[in-house]
Amino acid sequence: MPTLLMLHGYRFYFYSHETGEPPHVHVEHQGKSAKFWLRENTCARSRGYSPVELRRIGRIIANHRDDFQRKWNEYFNSDT
Repeated sequence: MPTLLMLHGYRFYFYSHETGEPPHVHVEHQGKSAKFWLRENTCARSRGYSPVELRRIGRIIANHRDDFQRKWNEYFNSDT
């Protein structure tokens, strides 16, 4: 599980075996978790986060999306 970013207690990462899905990141913080699609910056699923927290996570992803996408492409050797 490569960690992409640790910020404000949130850990952003992806699983190394997820080549069959579009680029996305997982987020965890204090036992809560979520999955966000990078292209649309939309939440695919969430467990435990409030709407306010999901908006905050979405803003963080928007600010780091290019870096997350680059790391995804490098790791999976892809251009998606």
